[in-house]
Amino acid sequence: MIVGLIVLIAVNLIILSVVNRRSASYAPGRVAFSIVSPFQRATARSIRLFREVWAHYFFLVSAAKERDNLKKEVSRGIEKNNQFIETELSNLRLRSLLSFEKTVDSSLLAAEVIGKDPSPWFKTMIINKGMADGVEKGFPVVVSEGLVGQIVDVSTNYAKVLLLVDHNSAVDSMVQRSRARGIVKGESATRFIFKYVLNKEDVKTGDNVISSGLDGVFPKGLRIGAVTAIQQRRSGIFQEVVVKPYVDFEKLEEVLVLLK
Repeated sequence: MIVGLIVLIAVNLIILSVVNRRSASYAPGRVAFSIVSPFQRATARSIRLFREVWAHYFFLVSAAKERDNLKKEVSRGIEKNNQFIETELSNLRLRSLLSFEKTVDSSLLAAEVIGKDPSPWFKTMIINKGMADGVEKGFPVVVSEGLVGQIVDVSTNYAKVLLLVDHNSAVDSMVQRSRARGIVKGESATRFIFKYVLNKEDVKTGDNVISSGLDGVFPKGLRIGAVTAIQQRRSGIFQEVVVKPYVDFEKLEEVLVLLK
């Protein structure tokens, strides 16, 4: 379209030049001028249209660039806002851990969770602290909500934590109210089984279960969970107690290692 328009303009300019040279001396030039004039008018309109289209094209290009720049600015703003939110949430978690640290009579080391075992048979996670930070095998791991687990493997800069919800975990525990003792074992991410609690012991729904400190691994008084169900059997000497964890094991991001 643009090439055709340029050719039309060029042809009209040539005709106009020829006509102008002849129109001064010859009557046929005036006749030719009257014939060419409509074409010149059409050419002038085409030129104006071309200019308008060209100007509109550049306007659209400029608007498109401005729109892309605005999108980039909005994206950067959203990303910055998201970073601010994550920082604030991290600060809240850290403040909670620091408040908890004041209540524990032990040296604590803050660590970040950097990995979790994808296997459905084992419930473990990896933290970014190891022997270089004073971490040793068997050290308890906690958060402000309660007991998380213990260190089962350690390298120079990393350590593996066996979570309390793992089937291989066991904590000597007791009911805080009645001091009834038993062993808390992991069953799933949302429940423990409080085993070996004698039928004669006083246990009620809602009771707080804590570590007893008698297993030589976990300090006394760490929160574990709340009693949600009790089943007393006629045969046998033990009642079966279900405990709901205080810790959300699916959302662990920062933890504290108790340095003995």
